[in-house]
Amino acid sequence: MGLQTYREKRDFRTTPEPRGRKARKSSERGSRFVIQKHAARRLHYDLRLEMNGVLKSWAVTRGPSLVPGEKRLAVEVEDHPLEYGGFEGTIPKGEYGGGSVIVWDRGTWTPVADPERGLKKGHLEFALDGEKLSGRWHLVRMARRRGEKRNNWLLIKADDEEARAEGDDDILDERPESVKTGRVVEELEGEAPGWSSRTGRIPKAKAKPATKRTKTKAAKTKTAGTATKAKPTARKAGDRAASKAKQAEAIPDPSTIKGAKKAKLPGFIPPVLATLQTKAPAGKDWIHEIKFDGYRLQAHIEAGRVKLFTRSGLDWTAKFGKAIRTALAALPAGTALIDGELVVEGDNGASDFSVLQSELSEGRSDRFVFYAFDLLHLDGYDLTGASLIDRKRVLQALLSGSGDPLRYSDHFAEDGGLVLQHACRLSLEGIISKRADAPYRSGRGKSWIKSKCSARQEFVIGGYVPSTTSRRAIGSLVLGVYESDKLRHVGRVGTGFTAKIAQDLWRRLEKRRSDESPFAQALPAAAARQVRYVRPDLVAEVEFRGWTADRNLRHAAFRGLREDKPAKDVVPEMPIKPTKTPQRRTVRLSHPDRIYWPDAGVTKEGLADYYAEAWRSMAPYLVNRPLALLRCPQGVSGECFFQKNAGKGMAKTITTTPDPKAEGGAPLIAVHDLDGLLSLVQVGTLEIHPWGSTLDDWERPDTIIMDLDPGDGVAWTDVIAAAHDVRERLAQYSLTSFVKTSGGKGLHVVAPIRPKAQWPAVKAFTKSIADAMAKDSPDKYVATITKSKRKGKILIDSLRNQRGATAIAPYSTRARAGAPVAMPLTWEELSADIGPAHFNVGNAPTRIAAVPDPWSGFRKAAAPIETKASSRKRAA
Repeated sequence: MGLQTYREKRDFRTTPEPRGRKARKSSERGSRFVIQKHAARRLHYDLRLEMNGVLKSWAVTRGPSLVPGEKRLAVEVEDHPLEYGGFEGTIPKGEYGGGSVIVWDRGTWTPVADPERGLKKGHLEFALDGEKLSGRWHLVRMARRRGEKRNNWLLIKADDEEARAEGDDDILDERPESVKTGRVVEELEGEAPGWSSRTGRIPKAKAKPATKRTKTKAAKTKTAGTATKAKPTARKAGDRAASKAKQAEAIPDPSTIKGAKKAKLPGFIPPVLATLQTKAPAGKDWIHEIKFDGYRLQAHIEAGRVKLFTRSGLDWTAKFGKAIRTALAALPAGTALIDGELVVEGDNGASDFSVLQSELSEGRSDRFVFYAFDLLHLDGYDLTGASLIDRKRVLQALLSGSGDPLRYSDHFAEDGGLVLQHACRLSLEGIISKRADAPYRSGRGKSWIKSKCSARQEFVIGGYVPSTTSRRAIGSLVLGVYESDKLRHVGRVGTGFTAKIAQDLWRRLEKRRSDESPFAQALPAAAARQVRYVRPDLVAEVEFRGWTADRNLRHAAFRGLREDKPAKDVVPEMPIKPTKTPQRRTVRLSHPDRIYWPDAGVTKEGLADYYAEAWRSMAPYLVNRPLALLRCPQGVSGECFFQKNAGKGMAKTITTTPDPKAEGGAPLIAVHDLDGLLSLVQVGTLEIHPWGSTLDDWERPDTIIMDLDPGDGVAWTDVIAAAHDVRERLAQYSLTSFVKTSGGKGLHVVAPIRPKAQWPAVKAFTKSIADAMAKDSPDKYVATITKSKRKGKILIDSLRNQRGATAIAPYSTRARAGAPVAMPLTWEELSADIGPAHFNVGNAPTRIAAVPDPWSGFRKAAAPIETKASSRKRAA
């Protein structure tokens, strides 16, 4: 439909609605949805779904119902621009759609099947993940009656966990407020036309009495027949000032906030510090925020001047470039003190301290984002005595419309345990839980609680070991913590360094060299070997998997230097207790500090540590199977090659076994335990691809894999829809499917089968499914490898299911930038939140430790495949 109809219906000189940019190409699909409550001539709710660069729109006359089967009329209207998704305000009377509009709900939507096909056929099934609505929904088109010019649809809630019974509270009455501003639509009625939450209320300008001098000057100008024009720079400055003033009118007056006190802007307020607990608190008194992985900063704003202070009060204003300061200075406030965190988000969308450190070392600042989560002072009022929820409400209004690089840190009011569980599933660091009614009190207390998905804290650097592969670079750091003012040794960290960071640390530490050990007790001989001691004034942030029996860090990874915290303040966050150790490894790694993934800083030792954590989950899909290896002995930036046959000098922990059908050929490779896997790491194996059959039954596979490989221009949501399509087709043959990210671009749908049919039959079976999908949806799928036919389509690759063919193992790493991992998921997790390379060596252990096995019951679900021969036999 495009935006032509939308624009023809509106006079943008009068209405504040966005004109909207040209729609994006259909290949650039988004997944946002919005429902706007619209008090026009008749009150209704506008449902808008982002598709093909516009918002497909329906006017739902009575609003959505959570009762399954209850039909609500949804009249299809013109497409709206993407910008309309944030519009809230008053459309002047007399204009098309005149009346008040609020953003009643917003979030993301996921089609269950092909959305374009659904629109064409008249049945669109989708899932919503919003702030108010969630679960599955149906839009069903009704047959047109004579004289009808528009398509009428029915909006129907599916029967799922999010549904409500008839007679339950109505969501429309229960939650009437805007999710953007908290206002109800009645609060907008009667306001001057043109009000918008983006700019605030627009007051009519009051005419000032003209002075004699002004009148004379105006008369002269009129007589001369020329109009004086303001200089462009002055006009822009005036526009900015006007916009700032309008935004300020939407911010609550701080003098009206309970607990606020009139006071001068302080220079710095020591921050609230969170207390670490293993479990997140529950109850309605708590709200929960995602824990950021960056630098805690306090933004001091006064008359357009901005200063940034660390949590210890250091002035780091100049450290992070101009963009953050400029954005803060543009906020509609004379004075303000904002508590927040500066982060850089990685490719998976999560904040990443390692990436932040890398950006700083490279001198870049274009990716910095400042998340604001508390407001301590505003325009002459101290807000520290007000409740947190009131402070956040004012802060959200203050940041309204600011956009990157400033963002408001939203919160969740659900049970803390559920929020933490979701964070851990995504391999985030953890959450911060805060009492909603608490004032701001400096120091560590019980009103802020942090719950972590993995062990992580700061450690003092007491020494280093030089690299064995690079000159003038560190290979590992020797760490400690202060206990009773004495530095106690806690072990080493030997992964997480990029080559540049390893060199930078060497330069810093060489200047701090010391002949004496800074540790209170002498290190054991093995721990002291090749160590160069340094002055203990640098602090490293380290992620680790727990503590060994001798109170050393287990499987530690460097995340960056913490220059914002004094070394003397570094103490154990919790009592040091030994944790359950994974299977003990006996394989000795040569050059453990060799960097396999330069961009992610993952070393040979880091890869071995990851596999030690993943082994229990990975073993069922690896042990006792022929393997193909992708080896990169010098890392991903060096030469890589595939290896199927065992070569000379293979470690004794690696099994070599002859292929029964390859007489006289070189034996194949297999492993039976963790030591075998780590021996593969020792020789530079970065990818492991098992067969679909075992060494006990070479000719009858027990696993089939459908590889969904998207071509250029295919949206991730389309790959997800394809996975569900494969799942449904396999279910028709009574096969249970499981899904995993590939660590590359796509997804693998995997089904366990009983080892009854031989390879040719399995190959024919999977090919028939791929061919059927390509035939049924030729605009979406192809079943042939030819690249020229794959642009904008998804290859349904069934060729993994033939003798000798392999596919990446669950939990295996990939020889790609970022050290990604092929990660098993539950079907419920499959969403836009998790991309194809979301998990990597750095964050995967957090998920593995925190989440139950997503493929639980994999082998028990095995069923025989339906071959042509078995079909004929059954029919007979």
